[in-house]
Order: sequence, then structure tokens, then C-alpha cells
Amino acid sequence: MTSDNTTLDASAPRLEVDALIDDPHTRIVVCCGSGGVGKTTTAAALGVRAAERGRKVVVLTIDPARRLAQSMGISELDNVPRQVKDVDERAGGELHAMMLDMKRTFDEIVEGHADADRARAILENPFYQSLSAGFAGTQEYMAMEKLGQLRASDEWDLIIVDTPPSRSALDFLDAPKRLGSFLDGKFIRVLMAPAKVGGRAGMKFLNVGMSMMTGTLSKLMGGQLLRDVQTFVAAMDTMFGGFRTRADATYRLLQAPGTAFLVVAAPERDALREAAYFVERLAAEHMPLAGLVLNRVHGSGAAQLSAERALAAAEALTDRMAEDARADTGDTPAAADDPADGSAVDDGRTPGRAENNLETTGIVDLGAGKAGPRTAGSLSPAAAVEQETPTSASAAQLAAGLLRLHAERMQVLARERRTRDRFTALHPEVPVTEVAALPGDVHDLAGLRAIGDRLALNPTDTDDPTASDQGSDD
Repeated sequence: MTSDNTTLDASAPRLEVDALIDDPHTRIVVCCGSGGVGKTTTAAALGVRAAERGRKVVVLTIDPARRLAQSMGISELDNVPRQVKDVDERAGGELHAMMLDMKRTFDEIVEGHADADRARAILENPFYQSLSAGFAGTQEYMAMEKLGQLRASDEWDLIIVDTPPSRSALDFLDAPKRLGSFLDGKFIRVLMAPAKVGGRAGMKFLNVGMSMMTGTLSKLMGGQLLRDVQTFVAAMDTMFGGFRTRADATYRLLQAPGTAFLVVAAPERDALREAAYFVERLAAEHMPLAGLVLNRVHGSGAAQLSAERALAAAEALTDRMAEDARADTGDTPAAADDPADGSAVDDGRTPGRAENNLETTGIVDLGAGKAGPRTAGSLSPAAAVEQETPTSASAAQLAAGLLRLHAERMQVLARERRTRDRFTALHPEVPVTEVAALPGDVHDLAGLRAIGDRLALNPTDTDDPTASDQGSDD
């Protein structure tokens, strides 16, 4: 393999995307990775491809960006799955898409697991409204809840999840544990104590045994906020166990054989470092890893021309152009005063020389007053050379510039290959598929289909040298 070759090393296992999404036992695919590497586009492309191959698919995005809706031709995505039109359903598949609404999902849980009066008290509680709108970790926990709901409904046979960017993608896995720690923590137990004891006795207990602590909390949080929290905890008391139970069930679902995690990365050092972190963390959590999608990989249709040879050719052209320029200005030895045969150079003042524009009868215009060879365009040879020289120089400059651009591209290819090989050396057991870089953004179903084709494409299946110039952006 040459230094500029970007073909995946034959020793590295290849991720067979079609086999993954065609397998009826695959029920959940989770796309995770750092920000800006193409997770949303990858999830959407997988959804389109799986639907058009016969699966009934729902794509759940946790990323608040609207790219998924736009590329699928949907005006907006919300907490309800929306069917995607213009998907080829001849194989019997369907495609739906939705975007997690964290607060609405929390509200649905409250409404589904509390009686009407208690649900209303919770939903109107100021602390609950703040918690459901943006409390740290709530988004990831609600994503777990929504995934559990979708899977329990059994309406779709494949759920594809697009996770948030950066390492918070794996907060998705931590949410149940963090929730359990929060619910079992001392702070919650203190706030739940009056509700458990009940009525005045409870308040007396709290005032006598915890007066110093609640006084401090009141100063830190404000008296009204502390009362709101206590009211919220009292109302939610009977629901806490259900939260923990459902979260634990969803966590076990993510560990089940029907789930597959896809780590998405770009062929860059930081992105692959994050990918390595994801791979190691998934292994530690016993989560089933399907493989790595290496996105936006660059290629060239002239990979046989190395960066070194391209730069050498560009330098040779530049040197040749410099020599030609010196010749045109008379700075070369051929323009010296003494010709090779030793005769004097006629300076145009010797009478009787037909080669000069001075005749015995006066000055003769070479172009109009003296016969001589002419070009087809009625230009003298000197004028024709004068017109051709800039065109020739421009072509040489363009060729030199293109050679330098090719050299830069080949250097990028070599750097990406080294970065990729470093990852595969550290994790040789991880299957990999490469998706080449598209020249523009994906903004419609046709673009998503193109990405899906490249996700499943084996480089050995095509001889098209331009195939490596396509790919996916986030």
C-alpha cells in the first residue's frame, strides 16, 4: 500500500451496513460520536436506506438542529413521529422521523403515571417547569424514556437514534445511574422527610431536626424555591420508583443483542480520539458495538501521482516559465552582443541591409511597407509569437497550480490514512466503513440516498475513480 493510498487496509474488518439493517433481529441502532462528524446525516441516510429495503423505521433525533427535517422534506419535527413522503415503499417499508421534545416527554410521563389532580399539581409547579425545561441530564434521561416508549409500542421494527454531540452522547448511558443517585441522595431524602411523616408532625420534625440545614438551603435557594422543591418532591414521591424502573429497563434494552451502536467519526485526530473513547466506554458498559463509520473521507482519481512527484513537476514548470520569461526580455546568452559566428550584430544603422527597417530611401514599415512572410491571420511572425506567449504561459501556470493542489490533496489523504490506521491499530476488532466526502451539503432525500449507497459501498465493488469524491456532511 503506497503512502497516498486511502483504501481501507484489508486486515481491518469491514462494517457491512446492509447486513446490519436487513437483519430483522436488529431493532435499535444508536449513532454516537463527537460534534460535526455527520451523525444526523448518517442516521437519516440509514433510515432512508432501511425503509427502502423493507423495514418500518423511525428516526429519533436528539440533536436540536433542523437539518434532519429539511433533508427529509418535513416542515418541522416534534415529539410525534411524522411519516416521510417520497420514500420508495415498494419493498414494504416505511420511514417516520421525530425530534425529542424534552419537556413534552416529561409531561407525558407525569400524565401517564399520576392521577389527574396530582399530575396538574406537578405540571404547574415552578420547580418542575424549570427541571423539565433544562435541568442537567434531563435531556438524556428523556431520550431514554422516549426510546423505551417507541420500543414498547412495537409499531416500528427498527429505531435509529441520533444522539447529542460531543461526549454528552454517552450521558445517554449514564442517565439512569445519575437519576438513581439523585433520587437516593441525601438532599432528596431531606426534602421528602416531611411528606413521609405527614402534616404538622412532619413540619415539626423538619423544623426541629433539620432547622439549621433548611435555613442554609433557604438562604442558598430562596424560601419560595425551597417550598416549590418540597411540593414537587412530595407530589413526585410515588413516581420516583417508576422512573428508576423504566430507566433501568431501557438500559438493559441497550445492552440486548437487538441493539447496535455505530460510532461516527471524521478522519481527524480529535474526532478519532473521541471515537476511541466511545468504543472503550461501550465495551466497559457491555454495549453491542456494530462498528465505526468514518465519514467525509477524501479521495483522488489520480492517486498514482504522489504528492512528491506532483510538486516536482510543478517546480519544473515554474523553472521553465522563468527561463522563458528571461529569454523574452533578452537576458539569456542568445541575446548577447556577439553571435556565435563572431560577426557583428547589426544594430539597425547599417545602410543597405534588407533585414533592417532602415533602407537607403528611409524607414520602411515591416508590417505595411515591406514584403515578407505573413501568418494566416495577417500577422507578422513576430506579432504571432507575441500573442501565443501569454497563452502558453497561462497554460503552464494553470498546470503548475493544479499540480500543487493535487499535492495538497494527496498530503491530506496520507494524513487521514495515518490517523485512521492509528485507530485501527488500537482497536483492530472494530469493523469500519468509509464514506467519501461530498462536495456540498445534503439537503434532500436524493442526497440521503447517495450517502446510504456510500455507507454500504465496498471500495472493491467499483472502478469509478470519482466515487471517492462523494460523501456526507453533518
